Amino acid sequence: MRIDILTLFPEFFHSPLGVSMLSRAQAKGAVAFRVINLRDFTEDRHQVADDRPFGGGPGMVLKIEPLVKAIRAARAEDPRVQVTLMTPLGPVFNQAKARELAGLEHLLLICGHYEGVDDRLRFYIDEELSIGDYILTGGEVPALAVADAVTRLLPGVLGGEGAAEEESFQTGLLEYPHYTRPRVFEGHEVPPILLEGDHARIARWRREQALSRTLARRPDLLAQASLTEEDRKFLQQLAADAGGR
Repeated sequence: MRIDILTLFPEFFHSPLGVSMLSRAQAKGAVAFRVINLRDFTEDRHQVADDRPFGGGPGMVLKIEPLVKAIRAARAEDPRVQVTLMTPLGPVFNQAKARELAGLEHLLLICGHYEGVDDRLRFYIDEELSIGDYILTGGEVPALAVADAVTRLLPGVLGGEGAAEEESFQTGLLEYPHYTRPRVFEGHEVPPILLEGDHARIARWRREQALSRTLARRPDLLAQASLTEEDRKFLQQLAADAGGR
């Protein structure tokens, strides 16, 4: 897969794309990143990519011309590219959307900045995406979040068979707790079941822990989660126990 990121600040991505999982994914050939400087598509000698908004008001707005020029260059190079604008106006990004994007061959993420982009850009893009209801300086952090979430779903990136499938949200539930050495730390012990070697019991314990955590912390997720009859009975028993206290 190829992920392009169009931004006013390409240097923002130099470190995060070069370390940890994102670096390994590139080394394995699972993904290729290209960070594109929006100023390269301006036409004046000062490479101005923003201007004051019509009608007045604070801040600056990214100009339509360089944005559209960059989009057209990407589509001329690869007609399959999906163009996504990172903006708080879009639907909220989630794991299902990450899986959808991971199935693409080529994705272009556009980072807004300042007060945003000229609204006419919506006629030239394929979709908009948000990562949540809060204010950020620009679209760089959201674009990096999307790139990370999508890349880890690509075949061979995480290594272990089924590694991605067991993580939080991938199954519709929060993830079960993890432990490693030492077995006891300042009086806090690893749950004994994890030391017994009974993989079937461990698998069920982990599932029940995931269900318990989700019920306690994100009960809204349960409505969309894929639950077995055994899962439902366990949740009913948790609810009954809580009601009896």
